[in-house]
Amino acid sequence: MDSAALATTGLTFRDATDADVDTLVALIESAYRGDSSRAGWTTEADILEGQRTDPEGVLEVVKSPDSRLLTVERDGAVVACCQLEHRGDSAYFGMFAVSPALQGAGLGKVIIAEAERAARADWGVTQMQMTVISVREDLIAWYERRGYRRTGQMSPFPYGDERFGVPQRDDLQFELLVKPLV
Repeated sequence: MDSAALATTGLTFRDATDADVDTLVALIESAYRGDSSRAGWTTEADILEGQRTDPEGVLEVVKSPDSRLLTVERDGAVVACCQLEHRGDSAYFGMFAVSPALQGAGLGKVIIAEAERAARADWGVTQMQMTVISVREDLIAWYERRGYRRTGQMSPFPYGDERFGVPQRDDLQFELLVKPLV
């Protein structure tokens, strides 16, 4: 079996519960920050230090009535997650993390496709939205290959709020990406 087939075999998708919070925080941190994140390609370690999220932020997503934290397991172990938030005719996609050891083998493609399917089926939305740090050209290109388009609409990075990390450069901002779900 090739690595792409192996990475996507035996996956189960479910909504996160309170009991998953610590596991999900560890997964998200490992995918974005610190040396462990360098094993994958989605690291933000060169542009941000500090934390990516915390238990309170993850629990808030789990508890919100308009949000779900889709949790992906293989053989009983959490290997990925993503946030879906219902926003009228759109859904917001965020907090996307894949275990660094499993990145680059096709798992992310499967997860984002399932997130889009679930948002359409559960909420009847016609568009998925996300924000990505605009200097993350490789990540934006990956989303563009999945059908997302850059809007040029920027929002400021929360400089000074260490709950979102400690910026290592002064040009960070978020760009809105959108994809029609029809």
